[in-house]
Amino acid sequence: MPSLPIPVFASAVLMFLFLRLWVTRGKLSPIAILLAVCALQTGILALAQHYLVPGMRMVQPITATLIPPAAWCAFQWTAVRPVRNSDLLHLLAPITAVAALITAPNFLDIFVPSAFAIYGFAILIVSHKGPDAQPRAFLVDGNLPSRIWHVIGAALVVSALSDIMIVAAIASGFGHLQPWIISLFSIGNLLLIGIISLSSHLQAEDTSEEEPLRTSTEAEQHVWQRVQAYMADHRPYLDPDLTLARLSRKLGVPAKTLSTIINQETGENVSRYVNDARIAAAQKALIDGATVTAAMLSSGFNTKSNFNREFLRITGTNPSKWLANVMSSKADISGIAEDQ
Repeated sequence: MPSLPIPVFASAVLMFLFLRLWVTRGKLSPIAILLAVCALQTGILALAQHYLVPGMRMVQPITATLIPPAAWCAFQWTAVRPVRNSDLLHLLAPITAVAALITAPNFLDIFVPSAFAIYGFAILIVSHKGPDAQPRAFLVDGNLPSRIWHVIGAALVVSALSDIMIVAAIASGFGHLQPWIISLFSIGNLLLIGIISLSSHLQAEDTSEEEPLRTSTEAEQHVWQRVQAYMADHRPYLDPDLTLARLSRKLGVPAKTLSTIINQETGENVSRYVNDARIAAAQKALIDGATVTAAMLSSGFNTKSNFNREFLRITGTNPSKWLANVMSSKADISGIAEDQ
């Protein structure tokens, strides 16, 4: 066993992050629950692998099967949809693990990594569809939530591979490598999932006042005209917490229909369409004399990283250089007019 108690360290870090998130948000968010499950598993791994506490090796595979469904539910609840009663079906994973432990313990060697792999690939597949498939994610974040969930999904798949590596090491007579595999792969991936899940880009909108969507029977072109009018008159893009779900409620159009129409009319997803409007507002503010920070905040961005990323995507340069180029062009035009 490695002299450094990596599982103990990882468990303490994850528990601290869980408590910090719980206290700062004032409630058990889906991400906090995922952190708690990861902290629980690393703590049990510490007791089973480092301190050799009797019985913990039997508990270890049971608690492990809580992590994949917890990650999937956190993904769904923060990015895709609200909680549903059908989510209780994901408890079948730990229930199956308990049944296997009693009746066919060897089945756990297949079932546990399979659960990690299945849920990991599911997150990868859905998050690969981009921001339009995540209506509860903040549009200002663009593709970042999708990329973060990509990493979490990949971490689950790698965890499945680590379980397979452990079984292969034992079967081939290299059982002494098991603690190292657990410390470097299993614990490392749990720590990665816990830390990266704290990203502010994964925080969902508050749905305490969420209203059911009204089904629209209007023609797509009429809906697109309504979208354009609403964007021009109400400027919802100035709200940094705007989501596809919130925009669809305001318009009374289902989120999937809204994203499809915007994509058809603009060739872009909803996030890019909204951020295009934000950058246009920022450009006007810069020309009117606002500072870069003031233009960023007034146009619906709340972080410089998001603002600079989208500004670069649209203009090919940063705000300061863009403004200098615009002012230089205006000066050249003014000089030509005076000469004439």
